[in-house]
Amino acid sequence: MKKIEFSKEEKAEIVSHIRQYFDRELDPIGVLPAEFLLDFFAEKIGPYFYNRGLRDAHAAFLKKMEDFSEELYLLEREEGAKD
Repeated sequence: MKKIEFSKEEKAEIVSHIRQYFDRELDPIGVLPAEFLLDFFAEKIGPYFYNRGLRDAHAAFLKKMEDFSEELYLLEREEGAKD
């Protein structure tokens, strides 16, 4: 699987959220430890969230295909009908 990476802007925003959480709920954390924590989560935990997202997208796609299939069935005309 391809490594989960974030742009500089995304990483800065996520690190800010991590630091705010630590400030509010735990002990304050510096930028570097927050970046290490983000890297850890991206590597070790990120795939679980990524795979869940894929499964959810797959289920939504299958549901839409079912709906589409039903719509096509409703468009069918009776063959060999006598006038």
